Amino acid sequence: MRYLERSRIMRNVGLIFIREFQAYFSTPLAYIFIVIFLMLAGLLTFFMGSYLERDQADLVPFFEFHPWLYLFLVPALSMRLWAEERKQGTIELFLTLPITMGHAVVGKFLAAWTFSITALCLTFPFWITVNYLGKPDNGVIFASYLGSALMAGSYLAIGSMLSATTKNQIIAFVLTTAVCFLFTLAGSSVVLDFFSAWAPSEFVQAVGNFGFLPHFQSIQRGVIDLRDLFFFASIIVISLTANALIIDWRKAT
Repeated sequence: MRYLERSRIMRNVGLIFIREFQAYFSTPLAYIFIVIFLMLAGLLTFFMGSYLERDQADLVPFFEFHPWLYLFLVPALSMRLWAEERKQGTIELFLTLPITMGHAVVGKFLAAWTFSITALCLTFPFWITVNYLGKPDNGVIFASYLGSALMAGSYLAIGSMLSATTKNQIIAFVLTTAVCFLFTLAGSSVVLDFFSAWAPSEFVQAVGNFGFLPHFQSIQRGVIDLRDLFFFASIIVISLTANALIIDWRKAT
């Protein structure tokens, strides 16, 4: 029975995943997102990151801009996940399918995450270039790609949750950008110095633990710590759980 149940869950999630993933490439959105992501990644790496002038065989300038790229590009990807369904009134029809709310949420999220990872993988010429120019630590580069993918997934999970709260995609975009901006800066010295002036050290440490940057930078150094993986996984799971609850609540009202 458990095997049959797992098979049913995987089939339902897979159907939603295929439906949503194909939908990205049926509109110009996918191609626009990929082109803009690749162009900005290249411009920031070579011009603002002074990649060639550093004369070092690594991809640090490439990855250090990823949090800020995701801060604006991922909300543009996630804002349509549920807001569009609610605006067009198709969410009721969508939820009449023989699937649970959890299946729908996970399937739509995995499709968006896979699409963002696809865009990230298309940056492989950077990896080839750095190996051509020198002898980098490829383990560190692989860890950086992993951290970048996890951070993108966290942004998307938050965006999916907030997209379910409104029918307006612009509002979903603004909310997601604002919330992700707070998570991104939470572990920075600017925020921590502000709280350390008056708040208890335990509170300051708690705020710092919620920051995306420290966890991403730790992985970017090639240290794959279970605490960092658990942080990103927790953000994704909590956001998707809240996503399902919000849709259930909205459906009932």
